[in-house]
Amino acid sequence: MSWQSEHLWIELIAGSRKKSNFCWAFILFLGSLGFLFVGISSYLDRNLISLFVSQQIIFFPQGIVMSFYGIAGLFISSYLWCTISWNVGSGYDRFDRKEGIVCIFRWGFPGKNRRILLRFLMKDIQSIRIEVKEGIYARHVLYLEIRGQGSIPLIRTAETQEIEQKAAKLAYFLRVPIEVF
Repeated sequence: MSWQSEHLWIELIAGSRKKSNFCWAFILFLGSLGFLFVGISSYLDRNLISLFVSQQIIFFPQGIVMSFYGIAGLFISSYLWCTISWNVGSGYDRFDRKEGIVCIFRWGFPGKNRRILLRFLMKDIQSIRIEVKEGIYARHVLYLEIRGQGSIPLIRTAETQEIEQKAAKLAYFLRVPIEVF
């Protein structure tokens, strides 16, 4: 989502609260619970849930491995739920032509550096760069090339047309060229 006027452009960044992250966290949680229940059922030698048949699984080594996978899956699932609840990666990009300042703000993980704020002058922006990687896991990233600081990633998406449109609008607003890699 973005808001634009003649001298100001604010782009809101979604972060980790996406439908796909909710789906993966939920699927991983249920799957790891299933593995853990089968491992515990094989240890107790009785079915805790009638859906999982555990009498065919011997505790050593299959039950131990399934319990390990269940515990590991619960840890990964809790990590995903924490990033969703903290909304890691969300924030905004603010481009102010009147003052000549660019502010990039993102939320990180809790701690000393939870708030990530970058401020620099518009005259230091050399170009807008698009990095395209095709294949099974297509990735398109929009960068700001800053004089003396390198490149700063702004937006990451899988859709080519969306990133090209945003890059063209932003380059026109900032009056800088576009580079494609």
